[in-house]
Amino acid sequence: MKKSIDEHAARFDEKASEYDDSKSPEYRACADLVIDHADPGSDDIVLDLATGTGAIALALAPHAERVVGRDISEGMLEQARAKADEQGLENVSFDQGSFREPAYSGQVDIVTSNFAMHHLADAEKREAIDVVAKLEPRLFVLGDVMFFDEPDPDEPFYSPEVDDPATVGTLADAFTDAGFSLTAVERIHGQVGVLVAERSGLDDGGVANGG
Repeated sequence: MKKSIDEHAARFDEKASEYDDSKSPEYRACADLVIDHADPGSDDIVLDLATGTGAIALALAPHAERVVGRDISEGMLEQARAKADEQGLENVSFDQGSFREPAYSGQVDIVTSNFAMHHLADAEKREAIDVVAKLEPRLFVLGDVMFFDEPDPDEPFYSPEVDDPATVGTLADAFTDAGFSLTAVERIHGQVGVLVAERSGLDDGGVANGG
């Protein structure tokens, strides 16, 4: 990680009030695909990591049993809570937590995240995916900055001073090693995409099958 968690949190605290209005069309397309692929049912519990101002969590809440949002920035969480109140959503909650320490140990059916994991170094991404795997969701939908093509620091989605995106292959290997199978890869831009990973060895009821 090129900056500490506290440094990233402070940076996003400063951006929180303007964050929703500052996003690119590619970011919004990525968020839409994460929402579409997550597609929770009425009995599903969703954990949205690096929830930010709650865009993914709030979109999924009307369709899920419960949505839990986690973020390192209190400023972003305040925005998310305010929007949940405005929308009258009572089945969504937001609190502090990170990829590698999500501060959540309950049931999770679906994990989502959008445009955040690229702040972690590759080894930290692998650790984060391992942490998610231990929560035993059936589905992990990750939208993020990721390299489909040769990295180009002049492109708008890659800021070398704060970002550390991985190649799609590196992320795929991390998911596979953690017991997931990639079921979809959506390219939005040469440096933006969505990966859909399902846990291997589950029956239709979400129960692990023996070997």
